[in-house]
Amino acid sequence: MNKNESKYFNTARLMDEAFLQLLAKKDYEYITVKEICLKAGVNRSTFYLHYESVDDLLRESVSYIERSFYEKFGAAGLNRIDMKSAGKEDALLIEPKYLKPYLEFIKENKDVYKLTITKRDLFGSVTAFNKMYGDIFEPALEKFGVSEEDKPYVFAYYMKGVLAIITTWIEFNCVRPIDEITDLIIKLTPRPKGFEKTSGITEKADENERK
Repeated sequence: MNKNESKYFNTARLMDEAFLQLLAKKDYEYITVKEICLKAGVNRSTFYLHYESVDDLLRESVSYIERSFYEKFGAAGLNRIDMKSAGKEDALLIEPKYLKPYLEFIKENKDVYKLTITKRDLFGSVTAFNKMYGDIFEPALEKFGVSEEDKPYVFAYYMKGVLAIITTWIEFNCVRPIDEITDLIIKLTPRPKGFEKTSGITEKADENERK
């Protein structure tokens, strides 16, 4: 990346951060380009060099926080090489050690994620998992012998269910504790044969049945 490119991306990052800070204090509909520029320390012409509207900045800001999460995920050692060399036990991605950091991240950025729900026309079916699919999920599916032809379908089946739970959690303002949402996802997500594992919720249910 040359100096000009670095300056361009740094300016975009400043506007992303300024927008997210404003969003924490006021409703999206009332955030103006003038406020964003003032907080980011840029002029209006610079804003319009990067974006056509605040909606464009919103899309970019969502990408920005998702990149931040992906980098955090990668820093924890979850990358393609690790997943390819991992055992099947480590390739089970619907686990507390993977779910909790993601849910914590969602809760920290719930205001932005709420907007992605209310403004589906801007985001469509795009999710945070586009890049993570190739680096993490695809090799995990390979680990369990899922064929190339079946991978996108299996991935869609698992992730649409998980995302439906997370979307509902966001709509309820992330009030329910993360541990409970983690248990619920684990309870409701089918697991490969031989790797069945009860969550806290199912353990309680089994205990109640025995009484």
